[in-house]
Amino acid sequence: QVQLVESGGGLMQPGGSLRLSCAASGFNVDEYAIGWFRQAPGKEREEVSCITSTDGSTYYGDSVKGRFTISRDTAKNTVYLQMNSLKPEDTAVYHCATDLRNWTHCVNKYWGQGTQVTVSS
Repeated sequence: QVQLVESGGGLMQPGGSLRLSCAASGFNVDEYAIGWFRQAPGKEREEVSCITSTDGSTYYGDSVKGRFTISRDTAKNTVYLQMNSLKPEDTAVYHCATDLRNWTHCVNKYWGQGTQVTVSS
């Protein structure tokens, strides 16, 4: 059974950092592309970052490029999102997701319960 469990969200001041974790079970995190998506109230879900299974290449949305870093630990079967220089517009529920099919791009088919990130002073 596929399961994704996100953690690490919280309340942070602008300019601060958080690291989100996505613990996977039922598959290996290096078998398929897996990524982070976010959704803020009243906005469409947005792909934040993706890591491929072929060569570990990474993708970042323009709004987070240079501030966020995605990585994976195959020993822990966990994917991380390091978020630095946080801005109020980063406030959203963050999900990790995969479709258990694609190797080179992320598809938001299976996701966890999400973790809330709030950036506010």
